[in-house]
Amino acid sequence: MAARTLAYSPLKAIGTMVFLALFFWAYFFVQRNPLSQPAEMPLTAVDQWIAFTPLAFPVYVSLWFYVSLPATFLHSLPSLWTFLFWVAALCLFCLGIFWVFPSVVPQSGIDWSQYPEMASIKAMDQGGNACPSLHVASAVFSWLWLHRLFKAMSAPPLLAWISAIHCLAILWSTMATRQHVFLDVLAGALVGMAFALISLRHVRSVAKPGEV
Repeated sequence: MAARTLAYSPLKAIGTMVFLALFFWAYFFVQRNPLSQPAEMPLTAVDQWIAFTPLAFPVYVSLWFYVSLPATFLHSLPSLWTFLFWVAALCLFCLGIFWVFPSVVPQSGIDWSQYPEMASIKAMDQGGNACPSLHVASAVFSWLWLHRLFKAMSAPPLLAWISAIHCLAILWSTMATRQHVFLDVLAGALVGMAFALISLRHVRSVAKPGEV
């Protein structure tokens, strides 16, 4: 794992920063310039069951660490470029939906001034990019890539379990912070799974066995 982390580390570090900068520029541009009035997403019984808690905030923001792990453990340029291509395709697909079919979560009635960390997110992310949840899509995409990578590295099964639990916790946090509703999460999970399965099938054609 250490050898994989060090492989192309300057390229990974610079590439991650550039990608995130471009992503957030596109994300907020789409959010502020939707093609139509955002539709409000309906609540379900799952949303009523999952309570709001500020304790979900650290889990929610841990996504940015989690999604960086697959690229960290890739040690061949073909696989790195394949991963980058499909992550970009996933983001563009969701941004396209946000632009053409914008959606928002219902007002929660929570006084966000009581929760400074969440208030900062609510001030920036004002809605319009709700369904499918890109937060969830990228978490599920990363989970499936990590599952493949742990197998390629013959990593202890415990790591795969920790990764799966982390991914599920991120999904929960999107509802527990009231950033998303269950239908956003469900749609995001399906999108993330679809892009991951397609990309992992493709990566076999560009990487040697055990090289992912």
